[in-house]
Amino acid sequence: MMDNLLKMTPKKEDVRDIIFQNLAEKEVLALIKAKESGVICGIDEMRKIAQKIGLEVLTFVKDGDEIENGGIIASLKGKPKQIILSEDMLIGLIAKPSGIATAARKAVKLAGGKVTVVSGAWKKMPFQIKKIIRRALVVGGVEIRICKKPFVYLDKNYVRIFGGVEEAIKNIKNAKKFENCLKVVQIRGETGPIEVEAVKAVKNGANIVFVDTGNTADLEKVAKLLTENGLREKVKIAFGGSIKLEDIPKLCEKDVDILDVGRAIIDAPMLDISLDVVNLGG
Repeated sequence: MMDNLLKMTPKKEDVRDIIFQNLAEKEVLALIKAKESGVICGIDEMRKIAQKIGLEVLTFVKDGDEIENGGIIASLKGKPKQIILSEDMLIGLIAKPSGIATAARKAVKLAGGKVTVVSGAWKKMPFQIKKIIRRALVVGGVEIRICKKPFVYLDKNYVRIFGGVEEAIKNIKNAKKFENCLKVVQIRGETGPIEVEAVKAVKNGANIVFVDTGNTADLEKVAKLLTENGLREKVKIAFGGSIKLEDIPKLCEKDVDILDVGRAIIDAPMLDISLDVVNLGG
């Protein structure tokens, strides 16, 4: 019954068919161009969708390439309706990912190899766009996880549930499944001075302590007490909490190994990109 009703329902007329009724078979050439410099991301997906629309596509860059203001990203050849559709369907596939990749590349350059830059904020994004954001971060050169080796991450809520840093790590250490995994602990100074939490964490087997307060004084206290207790070389220190890109050079002067830069990268503005018709063929 429902299938029959759907078949009887007239399809909504596309206004573009009316507008281009006298030019429907014309061949149009358009260029996708950058209106500012940045790092390109999303080319493969853009090509796939362009081909589905029925366009002939020639790309001039690949993911990870840096482009200057005015640089050509791709040329498209197709019928008028296809070209107009491409402006709605293609630009979004590269504009926002390229903006994130650009910010990620800048963060890495600002760090100058002194620390590892990671961005874990992608985990808080809607499921539908997580893959795109992860790809943009990787293209920009930022790590998407706090370390590359297998690890167990005990965030603040695990610590709260277990009643403290020490208790949380001990419970993980008792699980045979995690014996070959690195132990990463988020510390915030909730069960005592944050530097004391850090010492307890390392003495109980933590490989990375993540000072997630955004307060550089906390970072300094943690590094100092770990050093005084002869534990600094046994652990990596990560730091995060509303870090801005301009903060990175000064933070690199601190005793820190990993910087977690979230919103400053993920919320980067999209790269300004335009699609312009440049030629109308026969």
